[in-house]
Amino acid sequence: MLVSIGKAAKELGVHPATLRRWEKAGRIQVERTPTGRRVYDLAKWRGLASHPAPSSRITLAYARVSSHDQKDDLVRQVALLESFCAANGWTFETLPDLGSGLHDHKKGLITLIRRICSGEVERLVISHNDRLLRFGSELVFSLCEHFGTEVVIINASEEAPFEEELVQDVREIITVFSARLYGSRSHKNQQVLEALRQAAQEVNRE
Repeated sequence: MLVSIGKAAKELGVHPATLRRWEKAGRIQVERTPTGRRVYDLAKWRGLASHPAPSSRITLAYARVSSHDQKDDLVRQVALLESFCAANGWTFETLPDLGSGLHDHKKGLITLIRRICSGEVERLVISHNDRLLRFGSELVFSLCEHFGTEVVIINASEEAPFEEELVQDVREIITVFSARLYGSRSHKNQQVLEALRQAAQEVNRE
């Protein structure tokens, strides 16, 4: 069955940029529709992501949670990533991180980006897309494409459980707005803060 690049990437558990890079390197061949759109034969290429070409560069497995009270989830993420990497026979390191997916200045994320840019990372493995950033993960994936780093998303076709992190993100947004509006007697500003508080309460009830 021939499918689009997006569908093929999801089924293989890699980023679409990785498929384009494999095509450029001659590792895979793709067909094109009369309009020039790439299509992939899943029956032919299934399992390709699990058996990449050997490399002396390292695999980095990145895990993240938003807060200290999610320590158990971090442990589960790390265990999943390490089992997956070991099963594929990859030489890997695990990089656990702590901080909101809304922020790009987390210590682990900065270390990850620096190592990708150094050219030493053959492969980045994450459990879900939003483990990197809630918004902006495509920027990291673009860096991976530029420096020849393969991206493997274990649960690419599944949505990550996000309720707890969503609550945490909403609280952080409220904190930022509160800091900016603190001390203001403007009735409009007070209405904004009240609306944010109500939104947080709704999320908590859900």
